[in-house]
Amino acid sequence: MSGFFGSILKSDCVSDVFYGTDYHSHLGTKRAGMAFFAEEPGFQRSIHSLEDGYFRNKFENDFKGFIGNCGIGVISDNEAQPIVVTSHLGRFAVATVSKIVNIDELEAFYMQQHRTFSETSQGTVNPTELVAMLIAECKDFVSGIENVYEKVKGSCSMLILTENSLIAARDKLGRTPVILGKKNTGYAASFETCAFPNLGYKTEHYMGPGEIVRITAEGYEQLRKPNEKMQICSFLWVYYGYPPSFYEGINVDECRYRCGAALAKNDKTKADFASGIPDSGVGHAMGYSNENHIPLKRPYSKYTPTWPRSFMPQSQVTRDLVAKMKLLPNHSVIKDKRGVFLDDSIVRGTQLKDNVRDLYASGIKEVHMRIACPPLTYPCEFLNFSRSRSHLDLATHKAVKQLEGKDNFDMKEYSDTNNGKYEAMVEQIRKNLDLTTLKFQKLNDLVSAIGLPKEKLCTHCWDGSSHY
Repeated sequence: MSGFFGSILKSDCVSDVFYGTDYHSHLGTKRAGMAFFAEEPGFQRSIHSLEDGYFRNKFENDFKGFIGNCGIGVISDNEAQPIVVTSHLGRFAVATVSKIVNIDELEAFYMQQHRTFSETSQGTVNPTELVAMLIAECKDFVSGIENVYEKVKGSCSMLILTENSLIAARDKLGRTPVILGKKNTGYAASFETCAFPNLGYKTEHYMGPGEIVRITAEGYEQLRKPNEKMQICSFLWVYYGYPPSFYEGINVDECRYRCGAALAKNDKTKADFASGIPDSGVGHAMGYSNENHIPLKRPYSKYTPTWPRSFMPQSQVTRDLVAKMKLLPNHSVIKDKRGVFLDDSIVRGTQLKDNVRDLYASGIKEVHMRIACPPLTYPCEFLNFSRSRSHLDLATHKAVKQLEGKDNFDMKEYSDTNNGKYEAMVEQIRKNLDLTTLKFQKLNDLVSAIGLPKEKLCTHCWDGSSHY
């Protein structure tokens, strides 16, 4: 999943955009970019790969050369962005947090019209350039953004930099957040509220689904009212969000505490300690530990100075190596003990299986795994969430295939906790991962922990309930 940050100030904004974008580094995987505007020299842009380094290191030299009182930055899944274009709307830069499921269909449509795409993304059409093209088809930015809402299947939130303003637009169903921040010298728009405090901003406005605003250093105006229907991704609280951030006014880590507590209330397991799989499992483990009065300990320390996120490399061999090297076991905590481990989710289960093997090698007696969300039974259609390239890679699908003895099966039966097939699937996953016990969060408990009505949340990856 990508993340973006934009700022427009009465003074130079380069420092704010640089550090505000860097606060989104935990969201991205491959690319990052920034764009600024000043009367002289006009639009400036820089894009770098993050596959072999970190945002701040890559952009330090660019940071020193940029000028401008308005700018945007983005940490991106794959594509090079922001895109800078010249159109009848004027010159503008655009950054997106998007997943365009029908990108091949839209590309073919434009090819039939003899249109051209100049920027590529991993050998394919750059989704952000496609979004810029959809915007520029229309008479103004609002109708152009609505054209994106109409044409794109999946999701798309946008930041647009013009010569005198920022335009922020949240996905039509609000699957990803856009929040406005304010300080004395101007405003910012961000995916993460955690980018605001250290830069002097206070949260000013949570944009609604499909809402469009124009932002200047003096204030902001609503160009399009929000839609009533919202389907914000529940996984923002479970996994993706940074602990201090808020979405819809709900703090990420507080939600994780509630998730862990809910798991503990339904669990009578005897153990010597509780622990979170770093990093996102830590908040869940705190909630579990406090509720069940089991000591919170750290059997693993995460070595972060030189080892990046384990799913950044595309090679599975390299991912496995990174996952192993970055977690250092503490044998004093582990040996001859019974541990309850909290994690955000099980996707493929490959990293977890390696972790369990290492725990047994370190002398642990029992490994009880508690997962903060229900089993992932449906691949995400709306965000670049899943680290699996195929739904068949999911631990749930692998387990069901073993149970059914075939590739074609109905996952609906296995996502129903009142169905005996659900218990059989969980037991098969437990066996595959060599766990002492395994329990997943119930969906209604997760919804309660988040604190929004179920109909305002996207829970598709657990129950297949959402649509374009």
